[in-house]
Amino acid sequence: MSEQASQPETWLDLSESQANVSVLNMAAAFKDDSDLVERLRQADEAAFVYLLDRYHTSLVRLALVYVSNHHIAEELVQETWLAVLQGIHRFEGRSSLKTWIFRILINQAKKRGQREGRQIPFSALWQPELESYEPAVEPERFNPAGASRWAGHWASPPASWEDIPESRMLLAETQAFLLKAIEALPPSQREVITLRDVEGWSADEICSLLNLSEANQRVLLHRARSRVRRELERYLSQ
Repeated sequence: MSEQASQPETWLDLSESQANVSVLNMAAAFKDDSDLVERLRQADEAAFVYLLDRYHTSLVRLALVYVSNHHIAEELVQETWLAVLQGIHRFEGRSSLKTWIFRILINQAKKRGQREGRQIPFSALWQPELESYEPAVEPERFNPAGASRWAGHWASPPASWEDIPESRMLLAETQAFLLKAIEALPPSQREVITLRDVEGWSADEICSLLNLSEANQRVLLHRARSRVRRELERYLSQ
């Protein structure tokens, strides 16, 4: 191992050749989390490059839930990576390595909020009993209870998207609109939908990371998806 490789603070300054190493090729070199952790503790640069390629973009996306611009989000993620390098010897394996890294990011966001004298809402602090009821679909889209026919049935059913060309759904403009709709969500809902539908986390992983019950996670995800779908329906009807 070279002298440079033994100094973790240099790992954030990776060469272009290192940055272009295939994630799949690197993943094959690691048996499991414990093997990856041990390689990190041995200052193995390939292990750290693997983590960067696998999680950096996702960390930035999650950081943007808590801060208002991309520059600050990148700073938070850099602070997270430094904390990972400095704390890897204290990692006890009580959670997955991925969960541990993303939890560090959330803690860095909390510290940033305290330094800037502002509060950042987190799902762990969400109190559903204090939040007003929010229907998944606007009540006015159903026939009223006193209607002569089909009371409670759809008056304005959801529009079918089957006739919408797939090319439009894949347009960069549509993708950008979806991300904008997610950005407009309350922070607790935005956390959950970002992790679940953008990053592909499982419900169990999200509950562990955000200290949510399974029921609360499901409620937040349902509300977030309902809001985003309503906005997407309006957009596609134009």
